[in-house]
Amino acid sequence: MDGHELRTPQEVRIGRVVSVSGSQVVILLENGSGNGAAPPLEIGALVKLHTPESTVFGMVGGLSIPIPAQNAGESEMKIVELELLGEALNGEDGAEATFQRGVSAFPALGDGVFTTTQEDLSRVYVRPGVSAVRIGTIHQDQSLPAYIFPDDLLGKHMAVLGTTGSGKSCAVALILRAILGHHPNAHVVLLDPHNEYACAFGESAEVLSPGNLELPYWLFNSEEIVEVLLDPEGKTSPEATILNELIPVAKLDFLEGGGEEMNVTVDTPVPYYMSKLVRLIEDAMGKLEKPENLAPYLRLKARLNAIQTDSRFAFMFGNTAAHDNMAELLSRIFRVPVAGKPVTIVDLSGVPSEILNVVVSVLCRITFDFALWSDRAVPIMLVCEEAHRYAPKNPALGFEPTKRALSRIAKEGRKYGVSLCVVSQRPSELATEILSQCNTIFALRMSNQKDQEFVRAALSEWALGLLDFLPSLRNAEAIAVGEGVPVPMRLCFDVLPEENRPRSGAASFSDAWQKDCNSENFIHEVVARWRRQGR
Repeated sequence: MDGHELRTPQEVRIGRVVSVSGSQVVILLENGSGNGAAPPLEIGALVKLHTPESTVFGMVGGLSIPIPAQNAGESEMKIVELELLGEALNGEDGAEATFQRGVSAFPALGDGVFTTTQEDLSRVYVRPGVSAVRIGTIHQDQSLPAYIFPDDLLGKHMAVLGTTGSGKSCAVALILRAILGHHPNAHVVLLDPHNEYACAFGESAEVLSPGNLELPYWLFNSEEIVEVLLDPEGKTSPEATILNELIPVAKLDFLEGGGEEMNVTVDTPVPYYMSKLVRLIEDAMGKLEKPENLAPYLRLKARLNAIQTDSRFAFMFGNTAAHDNMAELLSRIFRVPVAGKPVTIVDLSGVPSEILNVVVSVLCRITFDFALWSDRAVPIMLVCEEAHRYAPKNPALGFEPTKRALSRIAKEGRKYGVSLCVVSQRPSELATEILSQCNTIFALRMSNQKDQEFVRAALSEWALGLLDFLPSLRNAEAIAVGEGVPVPMRLCFDVLPEENRPRSGAASFSDAWQKDCNSENFIHEVVARWRRQGR
């Protein structure tokens, strides 16, 4: 054994280095060496190597027997492939060294490789002096807690990916609750397309649904209001041109001459009366010389009248829609002041499907703009569930301004204090430029080959060995990689109490089909809720 291979009584020598190539090291396992039997190695296990300057830690990424023995009991060559994660530099006067990512002193050929002790694992998986929050336990040693670092996690975006039923929603709720437990004055906006999360946060959340949500039409920019009022093919139609010309006039009328200091455009978030817009359309119609030119004005007027009487759009065209209450709206959405409710859950399940992407576009855009103009005074975390619906990889799908708003947050948000959490069960259908900006990824069970390959492409080489576990992970298990965790690791999330779990379970067919639903009022109640678009 080399002179610099100092060992603690608990560590066991398991092999020696036979190849070093960059961050990759190949070791040859030794039979019967060390002080006692070493535990069997598995993918994701940590081992250590000693150099004169440091202790280097590596993660097992591959195990193989190049030439298997034909008979049991015969000796075999056993090869282990390592990815070097980081090192703990030798402290002065024997002081305990602190683990850090990256390697400055590489092992040499023939150096011994040793098992890690619980003290080693604690040193690697916990970063001293950094604000850390527990979310679960380490798979390799479940007595050790798994931590996340909120500043790194939120400052550089994160993604929670996994197939349906893998525990994705519970993981999101757990991570958020863990962060909020240490940061009660946070500002979290959660876009909830299935009404799952309200029960997960209880009194800590402000729940906005179409029944109590206010998102007035004048907050919509040109592309968004055109998408709401016109057919998808009508974005360049005469109706769109009419709107772009007359809406600024209606806004100036609302300001009653007080907008001289502003360059009011169709995109400026200034209220205007819809009745004024209709009168402007009628005035424009009266100035036309040819009757055949009336058609687009008549269609637009009819659409405006129809949508204002549609109860599904009440959150846009309600009685208070033309009031200048922008400050109150932003205060409620972004929880300023927090007042004991750091989370805003926007229940999108009751939003008309034809404008769902538009509503998400508005929320994402005003989140970024609020952070921009507030000069980072109120950092905001935006959680986007089912993100592949709003920012699809296929350019022919979705609403382009929504994808553009999310991409802007992904690329520039951290500079202005906006953190993005992307949640998706189909990462292969998600726009690449958004996922690539997520520096921390929690990958739960994923059986689809295309999704696995997509996640592999988004992760560093460090984690590729761990990703082989994706199809076989149990519920509430994940591979965590990135800046928000100490090192790539396989973890088991803590169990949420029943009352704090999202309402994401599937219907129990076996129980429901055991009894007949013979209530005379049941169907009538369903129809009533259907018609009023409220639960």
